[in-house]
Amino acid sequence: MYWISKSIHKLNRFRRQLIVFLSVLGPGIIVMIADNDAGGISTYAVTGSKYGFKLLWIFILLIPMAYFVQEMTVRLGAVTKRGHAEAIFDGFGPFWGWFSIVDLGITDWLTLVTEYIGMTAAMSLFGIPPWITVISVTFILFAIVLTGKYWTFERLTLFFCLFNFVYIPAAFWAMATPTAPAWSEVFRGFYQPKLSGFNMDLIFILLANIGTTIAPWMIFFQQSAVVDKGLDIHDITFGKIETFVGSFFTCIVAVFIIIATGAVFFYHRPPIVIEDAAQTAEAIVPLLSVGYGNIARTLFAIGLFDAGFLGALCISLSTSWAVGEVFGWSHSLNQKVKEAPWFYGIYFLMLLTSGLVVLIPGAPLVTITMFVQVVAVTLLPSSLVFLILLLNDKSVMGDRVNTRSQNIMNWSIVIFVVIMSSLMGIGTIFPDLFK
Repeated sequence: MYWISKSIHKLNRFRRQLIVFLSVLGPGIIVMIADNDAGGISTYAVTGSKYGFKLLWIFILLIPMAYFVQEMTVRLGAVTKRGHAEAIFDGFGPFWGWFSIVDLGITDWLTLVTEYIGMTAAMSLFGIPPWITVISVTFILFAIVLTGKYWTFERLTLFFCLFNFVYIPAAFWAMATPTAPAWSEVFRGFYQPKLSGFNMDLIFILLANIGTTIAPWMIFFQQSAVVDKGLDIHDITFGKIETFVGSFFTCIVAVFIIIATGAVFFYHRPPIVIEDAAQTAEAIVPLLSVGYGNIARTLFAIGLFDAGFLGALCISLSTSWAVGEVFGWSHSLNQKVKEAPWFYGIYFLMLLTSGLVVLIPGAPLVTITMFVQVVAVTLLPSSLVFLILLLNDKSVMGDRVNTRSQNIMNWSIVIFVVIMSSLMGIGTIFPDLFK
């Protein structure tokens, strides 16, 4: 009877822990899945078409990189009950506070433009004009946050996260094409990369992949979401677990996008280089078996729209939260529009102005998409430095400060990003250096 009683006790304990985990689940999953935004999908598609499976190894590095950066926001938000912008102002003063908020505002607005580029491109595959997409999506995104409850927003957003996985079956169909290599070639890409040379194009692609996996807006979004949801120090462990789960799945989806485009385009004879995800959806149709091509096209279009939709929703919120924290305005999804007019006003303004850019005739949309990913990673070190310094301030964090191993990992990420950004800058000034 003792072992039965003990088993029941363990079962009840597991059930209680599962309930707590499910109640905490949200910010980490959302921020990571939304990180596979429209610009990210295009970046991965271009990566696969240009390099095949040769750069898959980078995602072995990006999973822990994304996790170690974002888990700091869980601890900082749960301990201080403040968003990241407010924490920087309190910790470093107005000058660096304004520096960080301007940095965030620029990168967020530019990234929002790429989300609208992705959504309009996806809907154009179904014959819907860009202006209809911009207007309808803007008002739908605004309507989602008008419920006056964070929990409603979170449930809706988690539902949209599920559509991010449509690229997985597309990758399996792509690997079934006659020109696709064996799966052993995919696995080899994780441990035996074959690169012809270290050139500017490779540096640009690597930076774009890093920039779309770890971005400044993610730091601000997750910390503010942790605060708005009301998590505290008792929820940190489960918050870290769901952040790791999110990091894993966002990189898994990225890997499958690269597998799909690599199998169909890179190994095609002659190889086909594509420029964005929308072009991928169109070009993939004649290369797959009858029936599968149209299905894959639809999946890519749905995935691209969903990625842009999620990205726009989360990125605009990260800006609204940050600005509200700085000016002391009401800035919670648990408040109605009348209670937090500036919070919702900034959110709507960010969406509207970025969406209008896409409607400018002749705008270089593909160039903007790739450029923004590199800009994001170039501006990332400043956000990371503020975050790491705050996590090492015992007066702020108490016993939740970074451990030695966490500091080693996080400072290594900063150094790595700085080196890659510097190489990009040097290569731009001296174009003949990396050939």
